[in-house]
Amino acid sequence: MPVRPLSGRRIVTTRDRPGRLDSSLAGLGADVIHVPLIRIEDPIDGGTSLARALARVHEFDWVVVTSRHGATRIADSVVGHPAIRLAAVGSRTASALASATGREVDVVPERQTAAELVGSMSGGSGRVLVAQADRADATLAAGLAAAGFEVEVVTAYRTVLRAPSEPERAAAVDADALILASGSAADAWADAFGTVAPPVVAAIGPQTAAAAERRGLKVSHVAADHHVEGLVDVVLTAFTTAP
Repeated sequence: MPVRPLSGRRIVTTRDRPGRLDSSLAGLGADVIHVPLIRIEDPIDGGTSLARALARVHEFDWVVVTSRHGATRIADSVVGHPAIRLAAVGSRTASALASATGREVDVVPERQTAAELVGSMSGGSGRVLVAQADRADATLAAGLAAAGFEVEVVTAYRTVLRAPSEPERAAAVDADALILASGSAADAWADAFGTVAPPVVAAIGPQTAAAAERRGLKVSHVAADHHVEGLVDVVLTAFTTAP
């Protein structure tokens, strides 16, 4: 029989839709409770600013995206411009961008954070278009500007906080673990549940952990590798080392 170290563990995931994280946890025996805490919608201006930026995408040397949602929204516009270099925060984002554009992404940091991407691009130059969410912090744009790039930021999409239903609330607070994959999810959890949370709260990275802790949520584990596999590893660690 396959080893299923998470058998009997109820784990809450909070992304906008189930994905590889959910299936990986389920494959290890977890009872995955998917409670989406954000919705992805068009920018408040309907995408006008994004369309204007992409209409002159040829003026940029780099296009940088921070999520698969941003990747899918800019891909068509960069397909005809092979000279534009592409960068992505995270392997999942890079995979979505490569699939949508039909070419490899030039820079993907080994540690999947905005700060690490800045470090990976240091020493470069030119104009950079950063396509990100409305709630994204300034780490990436400010870091690139400090590194010598000329940076323009455009909102590619917005994250709208979603209030869980009563059945979702009941299942979530009774779980063994909560996984937070973004600062927006941390804010949405705090709005819905306050500081009440399962005994294990795992964050995908330090920025998400900081967002949670600003809202009074105690984060017990932070993934060392800031992607799906890192989250799975940290959840395994939480339960296999627990008394």
